[in-house]
Amino acid sequence: MQNHSTEITRDIKQSISNYLSDKKYSKIAVLVDENTQKHCLPKVIDVLPEHYLITIKSGEENKHLGTCEDIWMAMTEASFDRKALLINLGGGVIGDMGGFAASAYKRGFDFINIPTTLLSQVDASVGGKLGVDFHGFKNHIGFFKEPKTVLIHSDFFESLPKNELRSGFAEVIKHGLIYDKPYFEKVKTINPYNADLTELVSESIEIKKKVVTEDPFESGIRKILNYGHTIGHAVESYFLEKPKEKLLHGEAIAVGMICEAYLSKKLTGLSKEDLEEISDYLIEVYQPKVIESSLFDDILKLTLQDKKNEGGIVQFSLLKSIGECTVNIPVSTADMVDSLFYFNQKISK
Repeated sequence: MQNHSTEITRDIKQSISNYLSDKKYSKIAVLVDENTQKHCLPKVIDVLPEHYLITIKSGEENKHLGTCEDIWMAMTEASFDRKALLINLGGGVIGDMGGFAASAYKRGFDFINIPTTLLSQVDASVGGKLGVDFHGFKNHIGFFKEPKTVLIHSDFFESLPKNELRSGFAEVIKHGLIYDKPYFEKVKTINPYNADLTELVSESIEIKKKVVTEDPFESGIRKILNYGHTIGHAVESYFLEKPKEKLLHGEAIAVGMICEAYLSKKLTGLSKEDLEEISDYLIEVYQPKVIESSLFDDILKLTLQDKKNEGGIVQFSLLKSIGECTVNIPVSTADMVDSLFYFNQKISK
């Protein structure tokens, strides 16, 4: 898998101009949702050449093949060929789905990502994972394909709601927990709502890049990036169908990281002190709600579709200590249930 360039820029207009200056694309489309059309497109519109604007509805619940069909139809009606360019301007849903749509249309044409949320900058911007949800299963249909470039600009955060900023911060926390204890300690001192996050974004991207470069197709160490995601994705997917209880990605991953820290203590030697430190910090930042025990079975059934599973066995990425993670740990349903009981007990104190 070819590495793309990731540019962290203080001048997004100049970076877009630089990228396009020596390219000869037949046509250009910009993919946005209603939020990025309003808040982010105006920041870049005057350096974009003539282009088609494709607008989709925001939200994980719209990340499915039906929306891809709308994108493909817009491209078809505009007579796009394989020398075209798609600019994905938005968060993780736009980057995932736009990249997927561009890579599948006529067997693929170029796309670049301009991620506008903290989550998409520190997580989806690296690694070339593309995909859509399928009948409630997260990222069930997809493949690996790198964008031509990723342009990262922290001024987009100005229009982000607090809960979206906090959602992205979960992946920042995760990078420290799985790979770099001093980084985790640094992250704990930062208030994401009023800090210049440019340096933090840069450090988080570097951590993810190191892991992905070593294992581009997730056959080994890259699986550590899934810490918190086996139970976290199941929780996210379950509540996605319930609009009043829906969790943002990072909110669900915070739940997953607490549960999987408990499993790490039980199965991979995480110390009680580390478990308490992780749980207390995540509860302080995310203030999650109790998950009714009557829902545990339905939530945990969703882990059976996790992409890390082999031979029907649910496999986890778990911590040995803060800053050190191990992969391919089989976990029983009984232990997963215990982890959810631990989660409820911790937040009920």
